[in-house]
Amino acid sequence: MLELTPQQRIIAAGDDGAAMALRIVAEAARLMGAPRLIPVASAHIDGALYHGDSGTLFAENLVEGGARVAIRSTLNVGALSPAGCAAVRLAAHQRDMAARMMRAYEAMGCEPSWTCAPYQAGHRPALGTDVAWGESNAVVFCNSVLGARTNRYGDFLDIACAITGVAPDYGLHRPENRVATLLIDTRGLSPSLRASDVFYPVLGTILGRTAGTAVAVIDGLQGCTTEDRLKALGAASASAGGVGLFHVAGVTPEAQDATTALGGLPPQETLTLTPQIVRQALAGLSTAGETERIDAVAIGSPHLSLAEIDEVERRLAGRKLEAPLYANTGRHVLRPLEMQGRRAALEQAGVIFVVDTCVVVTPILPEIDGAVLMTNSGKFAHYAPGTTGYAVTYGSLAECVESAVTGRLVRERQAWS
Repeated sequence: MLELTPQQRIIAAGDDGAAMALRIVAEAARLMGAPRLIPVASAHIDGALYHGDSGTLFAENLVEGGARVAIRSTLNVGALSPAGCAAVRLAAHQRDMAARMMRAYEAMGCEPSWTCAPYQAGHRPALGTDVAWGESNAVVFCNSVLGARTNRYGDFLDIACAITGVAPDYGLHRPENRVATLLIDTRGLSPSLRASDVFYPVLGTILGRTAGTAVAVIDGLQGCTTEDRLKALGAASASAGGVGLFHVAGVTPEAQDATTALGGLPPQETLTLTPQIVRQALAGLSTAGETERIDAVAIGSPHLSLAEIDEVERRLAGRKLEAPLYANTGRHVLRPLEMQGRRAALEQAGVIFVVDTCVVVTPILPEIDGAVLMTNSGKFAHYAPGTTGYAVTYGSLAECVESAVTGRLVRERQAWS
């Protein structure tokens, strides 16, 4: 049974915003069977994305009650993009309510980061730190790559934890729940495939569909990963399944090796990847069928890092685009691009920057019958058909850029073995 401290009971008995927030956290803890609330060092808020008027009114009610965040709290994407970036096709009322929601969260003291990749915008909690993060890719990156501890705190539990500075003590906050039970062995795949960017969203899709919500350790990726590859892996796994934590043997901080990640026990399940398994998962990321049609290209889910923009720029090599390329990223990336004069050059080439939001959470892509979207993102591939109406063709970043340049699908030779 949940036990609140005397001070917490006094706060919860009030009628202000802090009282409402604490009651929300306490009730969530009771539902989850948590015995107590624990302090958290920071929060990442996913609840500031407009899905309807009730979310805006909830946030404004907290503001009217004097609520302020008690810990560092960054904001995930909103529903609007700044002037000069991609145009958002929201009706006037929806646009107004979305803007009101964003202002309300800022009024509570949240940092206006407006990115789904806060870990690449300076918000990187230390190993072993308890935090309360929302947004599926941010949660899995925080747990897996940084080694901080969080459950997936959804709307509007995330802001309630940020206001109170506490979270329910359950799930991935508990060390015993962070031990892997599933082993995924990639060692039978070629080194070149394991060292390619395009492989990681496919691997994440396999992980998500196999693990569900279980914790897995992946073996065979030592010397193959980068932070952006791990970002893509986690995002795809949290979209295709409910993954909140994975380990990579010899790479991530809680996995000195596979045995350590498994807690010294044999795995309950082992999946040995073969080229056939990988190709099957790859095929499942494309829904457009056999077509060369490309109406738009979208990259940046999670938001593009500066290194990924560098790669786009390098592959463009000064050429103009025939199909629009929507580059979804955050202010933390756009700002240095502007300072260096690179944003204007990319836009002149035909790149459309989507900032503070992304093309699958708010209406940006034009309505086109039978439209096809090309992407290198496993997360976009998973969500775009349902949220945008576009069929999807999945490919590497190089293929995405070349397809945008030519206006039709371009494939490179890639050994999927």
